[in-house]
Amino acid sequence: MKNIGFLLVLLCTLTLKSFAQGVAKEAVLGEWLSEDKDGKILIFKQGDKFFGKISWGKDQLRKDLKNPDERLRNQTIVGSIILKNFEFTGEKWENGTVYDPNNGKTYSCTMKLRSSNQLELRGFIGVSLLGRSTVWTRVR
Repeated sequence: MKNIGFLLVLLCTLTLKSFAQGVAKEAVLGEWLSEDKDGKILIFKQGDKFFGKISWGKDQLRKDLKNPDERLRNQTIVGSIILKNFEFTGEKWENGTVYDPNNGKTYSCTMKLRSSNQLELRGFIGVSLLGRSTVWTRVR
């Protein structure tokens, strides 16, 4: 019985490891639904970097009132680019930033596919350990 448990853990570990090693650079492209299901983000590539803009929100007319740039506070959140300058490093997308329209702050961020349909974002200040993660689900 112990051997079966060990084999299952080993199989799961190898499956996850092989998935991570087989991640294609463009695998993150597409539309993602936020964890709270209140917005969709379209991730696209520009040059060698990856970006994401809000393509849909529950409140389509919501303004970006907490934006630190006063000129942008009157624009709607839908259409705003919230993910910027991500670089693919082999297993994940790093060196980018994520803007949180709920508080008007921008954080350093990494993105990593958990599976082909789940994207984990880790926003942080300074080091990744001092941050928060969220998981988005692929829409298309």
